[in-house]
Amino acid sequence: MTKRKDIELGLISLLPRLRRFAIGLSGSAEEGDDLVQQACLKALERYTQWQPDSRLDSWVYKIIMNIWIDRRRSAASRLSVPGEGLWEQIPGAPLAVELEARQDLKRTWEAIKRLPEEQRQVLLLVTVEGFGYQEAADMLEIPIGTVMSRLARARLALVKQVRGADAE
Repeated sequence: MTKRKDIELGLISLLPRLRRFAIGLSGSAEEGDDLVQQACLKALERYTQWQPDSRLDSWVYKIIMNIWIDRRRSAASRLSVPGEGLWEQIPGAPLAVELEARQDLKRTWEAIKRLPEEQRQVLLLVTVEGFGYQEAADMLEIPIGTVMSRLARARLALVKQVRGADAE
């Protein structure tokens, strides 16, 4: 199989994870889908740059982050809550419990989008995508201690924002 064919097949299997990461990074399903589309196109255009002995997912996550950073530098875009307008369609338990859960989820997404970009990237890579600290450090090209520090600060900020300033 050719290197390009390997990438094509790999991208297909990675799409759900790439989309979840891009939506979390951008805060918008539309922008997340656009990031994934652009990243996949770049990966296919530059397939010769991928090393088969390295992880395809790390390479494509890095492409997504670079596209996102480039966009953020060129325009100060506003983040929106993923799935906004779809809250009413989430099936669930009794109405009071469901409404409370929706509010918690909305507050959490609002808190995530207020995190500094560096903290948000680490939080999404480690807690949402399940990468280890070293993998995240390699993708972001930062020391592992920086990953741990950013993650700790992100988690603390989320707890304070979602549960209140006096939360421990």
